Amino acid sequence: MSKVRYGYTPTHPGEVLKDEIEFRKLSQRQLAKQMGMSYKVLNDILNERRPVSTSTALMFEAALDVPADSLIHLQEKYNMNTARQDKTFAARLAQIRKYAAVL
Repeated sequence: MSKVRYGYTPTHPGEVLKDEIEFRKLSQRQLAKQMGMSYKVLNDILNERRPVSTSTALMFEAALDVPADSLIHLQEKYNMNTARQDKTFAARLAQIRKYAAVL
């Protein structure tokens, strides 16, 4: 069970949103203002430094017509992949499995 792999590297939803914004030739500042979000928060999401939350996904859906559930699904896959690559966390999970095997 600890060897779950996707067969691909999950994409941060910010990458998809950044491509969409560039394709539409939208200004990040203009979009941030339209969405009622700070430019820094928007830029952090687009540059994969901040996750897409449920509320921000719904805001992107309203502004860009990109399905919020798709953005959340991408974020979940990205989060799981990131957690699985964390060696310290992997060691912690191995310890939990070791104790669970004894129960």
